[in-house]
Amino acid sequence: MSQSGEKVKFSDSAGYVGFANLPNQVHRKSVKKGFEFTLMVVGESGLGKSTLINSLFLTDLYPERYIPGAAEKIERTVQIEASTVEIEERGVKLRLTVVDTPGYGDAINSQDCFKTIIHYIDNQFERYLHDESGLNRRHIIDNRVHCCFYFISPFGHGLKPLDVEFMKALHGKVNIVPVIAKADTLTLKERERLKRRVLDEISEHGIRIYQLPDADSDEDEEFKEQTRVLKASIPFAVIGSNQLIEVKGKKIRGRLYPWGVVEVENPEHNDFLKLRTMLVTHMQDLQEVTQDLHYESFRSERLKRTGKPVEEEVVDKDRILQQKEAELRRMQEMIAQMQAQMRMKPGDE
Repeated sequence: MSQSGEKVKFSDSAGYVGFANLPNQVHRKSVKKGFEFTLMVVGESGLGKSTLINSLFLTDLYPERYIPGAAEKIERTVQIEASTVEIEERGVKLRLTVVDTPGYGDAINSQDCFKTIIHYIDNQFERYLHDESGLNRRHIIDNRVHCCFYFISPFGHGLKPLDVEFMKALHGKVNIVPVIAKADTLTLKERERLKRRVLDEISEHGIRIYQLPDADSDEDEEFKEQTRVLKASIPFAVIGSNQLIEVKGKKIRGRLYPWGVVEVENPEHNDFLKLRTMLVTHMQDLQEVTQDLHYESFRSERLKRTGKPVEEEVVDKDRILQQKEAELRRMQEMIAQMQAQMRMKPGDE
């Protein structure tokens, strides 16, 4: 019994140690720290990228956007615009960064329009590698691109040459999720036909898109069915809208046409809910694939270019860190000695 008279209870159950509580500790720590996620959206202008992002996260990332005219688009280059917003839901904080690429595919000559995007992704890897190699590695901000929504036009007959070249150039650097934009312009048969055509062309050109992981055998049947449906829905055919429309006394987000209303969150109308479910339920896997596959591939190539094997580079890095720490300790000791000497009086010697 403690001095205050209160008893502290410890578990004394037979056969119970207590490490089964470790997942709860990890959960509490993760919730307290918060989460970071970076999503890139790429596609031609006018495909509804900004509207879809605002619909996905129920926020307004693009309140006032300047839309260039046709003459400006002729010589327009690709820009990179990153917007960060803090989202909190039931006590869980998410630092979401959305990277937009205005100008992509707008110019007459779009041959090198994705080089700016490749440069941006590599820069984020380079920055993370630099921070990871520094002295203070406790508070590294992860700005690496974890997922890329690539918007495909519904008005063609499959992938354009630019679509193929872009995905082939980036499939080794980022998780690509193909999205068919403005799905309400297609009939159900046209939509299914376009989906099959896009998947066939992706396979034909050897493009590696993000593959949803299989559900484990011990998962419940509902999750297994959800995973199966999500896999069958790729590429996701979506619509977006920030407009609230009243239908049968209920306000919904949708698009109003003379012939009726297309509901954004109706799975019979489009794959919006499936896309959002995929992003939310597999956000951790997207981050892990980025870390274990894309970043490690970049890191290995980057270290090989220095002319040293990866193992030797890691050993050198550790030795440099130890030398820096030793030098820092020596300087602190010297400063402490100098301060002590300054505090001593002449008569104390």
